[in-house]
Amino acid sequence: MKFEDGLKKLENIVKALDDGKIPLDEALNLFKEGLTLTKELSKRLEEIEKKVEILIKKEDGSIEKKPFLQEE
Repeated sequence: MKFEDGLKKLENIVKALDDGKIPLDEALNLFKEGLTLTKELSKRLEEIEKKVEILIKKEDGSIEKKPFLQEE
């Protein structure tokens, strides 16, 4: 599944749970599915972040590669 597809599916789950118009058993199953998707998407995002590099132009005009650091 593509990252974007997973994210869209997670958004739909959240919307369905927010509406509150589904039976409790179905809501619980959707919640579990949402947790699984969240974990999978987070893992994939971390893998992507490790691959991303930021190019920084130095004062002398040269370009330096630095690893992407997530701001906390």
